[in-house]
Amino acid sequence: MAGDLPDIDWYGAEASTFGDRLAAARDHRGLSRQDLAKRLRVKLSTVESWEDDLAEPRANRLNMLAELLGVSLPWLLTGEGEGVAPPGDDAFGPDDIEPMLAEMRQIRAEMLRFANRVSVLEKRLRQAAQELG
Repeated sequence: MAGDLPDIDWYGAEASTFGDRLAAARDHRGLSRQDLAKRLRVKLSTVESWEDDLAEPRANRLNMLAELLGVSLPWLLTGEGEGVAPPGDDAFGPDDIEPMLAEMRQIRAEMLRFANRVSVLEKRLRQAAQELG
């Protein structure tokens, strides 16, 4: 709940970085880093370095980011202006449901893929153990 967090300007310049705000806006839109990279036609590593504050986008990309993520350019740069609600603001609405369901489907698919990989490895390990034994 919002009352559980200290009263700070969560996305202001003193509390967060450009990368923090970029990641928050991307998450708010239900996009993965890969999704954002594809939409901007940049490499995944580029988005990763922006969010990790290792690099900054050029001016033309900044405008594209703000528009794509539905935040103002000043908010993205400084935390001032139209942005996303800080963590703890439980303003949950209908727009949040579909991205969460999509993320759940993606996680489920990844889990199934990993389960299949584990099964294959387990089978190979059993075969190897039988051959040695």
